[in-house]
Amino acid sequence: MKSWQIVRLVAGTFVLFSLALGVQGSPIFVSQWWLAFTAFVGANLLQSALTQWCLMETILRKFGVECGC
Repeated sequence: MKSWQIVRLVAGTFVLFSLALGVQGSPIFVSQWWLAFTAFVGANLLQSALTQWCLMETILRKFGVECGC
C-alpha cells in the first residue's frame, strides 16, 4: 500500500469507530464527546487537501512507505 492509501484507510476507520462510540443509538456507545474526534479527523482531512501536507503521510514516508504521488 502507498502512503496516501494508508492515510485514507486510517482516517475512514477512525471516523467510523468514533461515530460508533459517539452516537447514542450505537450498541458500543460511550460518550458524545467521541464526535469531537470525528470532527478532528475531518478537519485534518480538509487541512491536508488545502495545504497539500499531511503529518501522517510524512511519518509514513519516514518509515519507508512508498509515496505513490
